[in-house]
Parts: sequence; structure tokens; C-alpha cells
Amino acid sequence: MSAPDRQRSKVYEAEALVRRILDRSVDHPIVDVAGSRLTLPPERKFASLESVQHYVDRVLALNWVAGRWPRAALPITVRARAGQERAHYERASCVIAVPLHRGATAWAMREMVVLHEIAHHLAADDESDHGPAFTGRMIDLVDGVVGPEVALLLRVTLLDVGARIG
Repeated sequence: MSAPDRQRSKVYEAEALVRRILDRSVDHPIVDVAGSRLTLPPERKFASLESVQHYVDRVLALNWVAGRWPRAALPITVRARAGQERAHYERASCVIAVPLHRGATAWAMREMVVLHEIAHHLAADDESDHGPAFTGRMIDLVDGVVGPEVALLLRVTLLDVGARIG
């Protein structure tokens, strides 16, 4: 049984803001964050479940990921999720469920959402779902996979909403 999830809403709030900034960075890639001028890299977007699965497999195979988190050795299966509310991770079966494209909406078929779910997969069994260890791991994944600019943006945004980082 995992610990209480006391900062879930803060994590979701921070991640939603980061996603909006990344959406705008397509046209305006230079942003000022906590006194630093950053050029944000483009966020990967996915066209299919197969492309999400390929991405997940590649992230788990990274030497630094496999060396740091033992659960990286457990493969993840990606499947479609009904509805559009949110993606989620099913720990018992190591499954990431992602809402697919519906009309012009594909908010979950993007790198930051998938990394969030991978961060859940890599968690210790007794860890709070969105606690300090989770936020620290998410920042580390973003730093190593997306880039340090987006990791700084995520860190500052999490701190601004009052989330604790491990």
C-alpha cells in the first residue's frame, strides 16, 4: 500500500502550466524562468500507441535510468484508455494507459505526460504517488531525456505551487 498522496493537485497544476508553456514554445522558444533566459527544446508528440511504446522502451533502456532505478528492468505495456480525463499507470500490471486522439485533441500523447507515467513505474512500492521522491524523479527524467531547460522550468513551477521535491 502506498503512502497518502498529499500533493497530487499541486503536481498536476504545475505540470499543466509547464505543458501550456511548452505548447507556446513552438512559436516562442525563449522564456525567462527564475532569472534565467532559457531556449526550450521541442516536446515530442506521439501519433500512435506504437510510437509511445517505442519511446517508453527506449527511456527504460537508457543506461543511467536502468542503473538508477531497479524497476526499469520491468517492461511497461502501453494501451489506449477510454475517455480524455487523464493518463494513468497500473502498477500491478506495469501498464500505462493513455487517452488517444479524439478529434483535434491529443493532450496525453506527449512526452511530459509519458515521462510522468514512467516516473510512477520507477517508484518504490511504499512511496506516495506524487510525493517528494516522485517529483525529484520526474525532474531527473525530464533533465536527462528532454533537457535541463525543461527540468529547470518544471522544478521552479513545482516549487511555485508549493510542491515538495525530493
